[in-house]
Amino acid sequence: MRRATTRGPRLLFAALMLAIVAAASLGSLASSGAAASGPANTAPPTITGTAHEGQTLTADPGTWTGTQPITYAYEWQRCNATGGSCAAISGAIAKTYVLTTADAGVTLRVKVTATDSTGATSATSVPTAVVAGAAPATGCPSGTGTVPVKAVSPPARLVIDSYQVAPSTITRSTGSVTVRFHVSDTCGQAVQDALVFATSVPYNQFSIAPEQATDANGWAQLQMQRLSGFPAARRQQLLVLFARARKPGDKLLAGIAARRLVSAPVSLG
Repeated sequence: MRRATTRGPRLLFAALMLAIVAAASLGSLASSGAAASGPANTAPPTITGTAHEGQTLTADPGTWTGTQPITYAYEWQRCNATGGSCAAISGAIAKTYVLTTADAGVTLRVKVTATDSTGATSATSVPTAVVAGAAPATGCPSGTGTVPVKAVSPPARLVIDSYQVAPSTITRSTGSVTVRFHVSDTCGQAVQDALVFATSVPYNQFSIAPEQATDANGWAQLQMQRLSGFPAARRQQLLVLFARARKPGDKLLAGIAARRLVSAPVSLG
């Protein structure tokens, strides 16, 4: 009789054991992968602050669950106006970020990476509003009242916005003329301590008074004495004056200086 073989059952048993070991190994790997996934984000990062050049934005990491302690790393990203096409900003890895000229017209996001003993996970905020650029400099000081002329700078300029002449009509018997000029800046503020000069055109009709500084209300008063050149013509109808207002220390016709031609009626009858 032929001896019964046990090879088949043995092979079946070996295959079964291999399957059990493989399944256990896969389960161990899956368990190991889940444990190493890092913190889970339950609320995304947010950004607070005004989207305006020169302002500071602050990142909040959001809400995370995981093994304590959890640490956070930040990466600020510059995106297009709709929040897409983002790229990391070099060196911007702090919790706060100061907006620069390069950020005007775009949006920003912040990427937060949370790390615990099991690994690291990242989440990104929604984009900010489009960043507004800095307002152009006006050269005018703040406030609405009278300002010192030293506080006014380009591109602002001085303006001789009104004048008064006494007497109101100049005659052959007029011996002197009093002229008052009001000086403001291009932002509508009255200006104190601006130096005002005036002379008749043509010259030699009335004397040239020394420059006078504007007062706390923006007015300067000049006294001009009649000279031999007045009247300049037999039928002269106007006395024309050239007036200038300037900032002390500036060149006569440079800086923020203002010039204006004004006139007063003349009656020689």
